[in-house]
Formats: sequence, C-alpha cells, structure tokens
Amino acid sequence: MTELDTGEPTAENPQSGTGSGAHASRRTFMRKVFFASGATAVATMGGAGAWAAMADDATTTADPSASAAPSGAPSGGPGGGAGGPGNQSITEDFFGLTTDGNRIDDLFTIHSTGVATAPVTSAANAFLAGLTDDQKSSAQFTVHSTEWRLWSNIDSYDRQGVSLADLSDDQKALGTALLKAALSADGLETTEKIRRINQAAGEAIGNTTAFNEDAYYWTVMGTPSKTEPWGFQFDGHHLVVNYFVLGDQVVMSPCFWGSEPTSMEIDGETVTVCHEEVVASLAFINSLTEAQQAVAVESTSKSNESMKAGAFSDNTVQEYTGIRGNALTAAQKTRLLGIVRAFTGRAKADVAKVKLAEVRKHLDDTYVTWAGGTGDDDAFYVRVHSPVVWVEVDCQAPGPLAGAYGATQGSGATQKHVHSVIRTPNGNDYGKELLRQHYLTSPHHR
Repeated sequence: MTELDTGEPTAENPQSGTGSGAHASRRTFMRKVFFASGATAVATMGGAGAWAAMADDATTTADPSASAAPSGAPSGGPGGGAGGPGNQSITEDFFGLTTDGNRIDDLFTIHSTGVATAPVTSAANAFLAGLTDDQKSSAQFTVHSTEWRLWSNIDSYDRQGVSLADLSDDQKALGTALLKAALSADGLETTEKIRRINQAAGEAIGNTTAFNEDAYYWTVMGTPSKTEPWGFQFDGHHLVVNYFVLGDQVVMSPCFWGSEPTSMEIDGETVTVCHEEVVASLAFINSLTEAQQAVAVESTSKSNESMKAGAFSDNTVQEYTGIRGNALTAAQKTRLLGIVRAFTGRAKADVAKVKLAEVRKHLDDTYVTWAGGTGDDDAFYVRVHSPVVWVEVDCQAPGPLAGAYGATQGSGATQKHVHSVIRTPNGNDYGKELLRQHYLTSPHHR
C-alpha cells in the first residue's frame, strides 16, 4: 500500500496531524483493565498460556490451553511500506517474520550483554514523572500490550499515546532526553531531521495540519525497571522507534526511517536524511562481480513500492532470495555489514555492538536481494535477510509531499522518497521472544 492521496484528516480519523485527544480512541477501557491486572494474570498462567496472554493483551483472551503459536502458518501482511490505511488494526496474534511459517528456536536467549541500560531507564522514569496524570494514563501501557504492534508510517494513522503537540516545552525536553539516552548521536540527529523535513515539506505544500514536527507520539510499555521488562515507542510519519529493555538486553526493532524529500533547504541549510543506507546499499551492490549481480538482482526495474515488512506485517513469510553471504569475499561481506550498520548505528554504541556481533554469527546465511538500478542516483530496493536481522531500503514514488520538491505524485520511484525498516525475524521483534522467556523462567512469574 502506498502513500498516494493521503494526508487529509478523515471522518474516521479526525486526529491526524496534531494528535490531540488520540488517546480516547480504540481499546482504552481494555488497556486500563490490563494495566491494572494483566501482568498478574500472566504471572499465574505459565506455559503456552502465558505466551498467548502477553502477546496481545488488549485483543486476545487469555486461554491456558492456547498454543504457543497461532493456529496454522502465519500469513504475511499487506507489505506495509506506507503503513496501511489510517484505521488499520491487528488481525492475528504475533508470530514474527519467518521464511516458511516456522520459527527457528534458540536464536535469542536471556543472558548478560554488558549494555548500560540504566541511563535510558532513568530517562524514561523522568519522562513519565513529568507527565500529568491524564497524559500518563494515555501514554503508559502494559509491556505485553498490543500497542507495540500498532505503529504506522502513514501520517493520518490514528495513534494512541501522548503527542508532542500535547506536551509543554519542559515535557518535550524530557522526551528528547529519553531519545538521547536510547540513540546514538546519529540516531538522534536522524529523528530530528525527519521531523524537520516533515514540517518544512508540510509548509511548502500548505498542509501543516497533516505534516508537521509535532505529530509524533510517545508510548511507554510497562514500568521502566532495572530487572523487569519494559520499553517505549516513538511513532509518527516516516519515523518509528520501538525499544525493548530487559536487564542489560535491548531489542531496537522494528524501526522505520524514511523521508519525503530526503534532502531539503530549510532556513538556509541543506538538511539531508536517510542517506547512509542509500550509500551503503549502492556500495555493496557495486562491489559484486557481474556473475554475483546476476544472482542478487531479481529485477533491473523498480516498482513504486517493494517493501515486504513495513507496518502491520509482523508475520510476513518470505523465503530467502538473492545472493548468499557464503558466496561473498571478505571485502564484500564488510560492504554487506555496512548496510546493517547504517541502521544499528542509530542505537547507542554498546547496543549496536551486540547486534552486529549477532548478525556476524549468521553472515554466511545472510541473503541480499536487489531490484532497480545500481547507479549513484538510481532508484532501487534492497533486502538483507538472515535468521537474526531483516533490513529493507525502498526508494518510493513521489507521494503526498511531492509538491515540496517539484515532483509529480505517483511518478517513477526516486531516491528523494525513501522508506527503510529494520526488524528481528523469528519472533524477537519488540523483544517478544525475550519477554516470553522472562515470563516462563523468572521465579516470581512462575
């Protein structure tokens, strides 16, 4: 699904843009019930029932006899490059990205990583303490809440949580401090640039109701803790950060980074974003021999949208395609890691180091698929896919902000409109697999 003809508030979605009052939307009553009692209910269940309950606390009835996996193979989502329509919701239990509908076991375990999570935990507690009671009620969910999965790239999507538009300057500063504690300098700068371009592009087309720098929402899952699982989500147009914490383990996925345009003159300064992943992708494909490119490139043309696992595609089934890592030279493997590093580098250095080590362990079983051109300015699509990481970089056709850079909406794909996503396959997006293990093994939850 593309972004064509979006951006205007609708009768079904009156809160797009400013976000004020979005917390009064769907599932509010159920969320409050589960926030008060959900963790206790899960703790008393154990086994597969615990997995079913904590997977989707606002839409799934806890059933002690439920299977640990949904019945039948999970179905793929709608692609989700643009995030789906503004009223889209979850239609199936979480299973995770797989190659054939079956998860690979024992990829993710609870263990010490040495990551310093105290700063982000402290920043999250400070952020929550700075909210009013009503704002906190709107922003805080259980750690096993379905809200994790209800993110979208679409500007008009009806989000929950508390928006930047609803925060005072002091509260916004506390939110920025939380992002600063979670992200690297590059990651923080990327979030700020995406928001700046969203505002400037909205001004250029005369629609800052839909496109502005404050239409981004905070939600906190669980209670920030040194030992108990918790996390947060920062969600808006072209920008989604999901951040899960358990002790000194961090899972920062799914994360969506995008922009239209990717470069824009703002107050006399050229602001450019989503450039690292484009440069790294082109460097990899052009490091391949002709014979290798014949394996990696599935198409020399680029459609409007190629993304497979954007929003509402948590259970995508996608077989491995393209060139395999064991067919690459050492230098080419380094280029391949460069694509992944463009995304992991947006987390703190210690978090990025742990993730890259995980990716390296499976580098020979990592596949890269390409569509489109390979020239410096060519539109393209690339997917990096292994048991532990999934990255997509997708050059899109001009969308609702086409007028901001002199393009025509719906014309050919371009590097001036980029969508990209990083995910953790085999059930550990949102830290779901770690969360499952925690509830099944922690003495106080058994």
